[in-house]
Amino acid sequence: MDTATKAVQYYKNGFICSQAVFAAFADQFGITEKQALLIGACFGGGMSKAEVCGACTGALMVLGMKYGQFDLNDTDSRAAQGAKAAQFLEEFKKRKGSYICRELLDCDISNNEGKSCARANGLFRSLCPEMVRAAAEIVAEMLGREDR
Repeated sequence: MDTATKAVQYYKNGFICSQAVFAAFADQFGITEKQALLIGACFGGGMSKAEVCGACTGALMVLGMKYGQFDLNDTDSRAAQGAKAAQFLEEFKKRKGSYICRELLDCDISNNEGKSCARANGLFRSLCPEMVRAAAEIVAEMLGREDR
């Protein structure tokens, strides 16, 4: 199963968007599914504030695992992580029109009214899986390009 399909499956099984994307790539970076699900747990719904889409946040975590800086003297990795994050967000915006949760859903799910709007319109079941898939596909493409 490819990572995008795996991410959507995590989401459909009940995990939130950020968990779904990050966990789909966990085995590629030597972390367990449980660790990935725990790390990604508080980032869904635009960090519960309808800000940056949780699927994008999960994808950025994956890119951090690949390109993130851990040595303060390694300024090249700091530059790389910023460039990869910007590349991902630009590509996601190009494909989906935005990377801001409330703009994608046209509902502000940081409040009860917005959550009701999203539920009433079936957005968590219809639109969010599309965002999870797109985020996972873009990251997989970015990681795959490096392997060439």
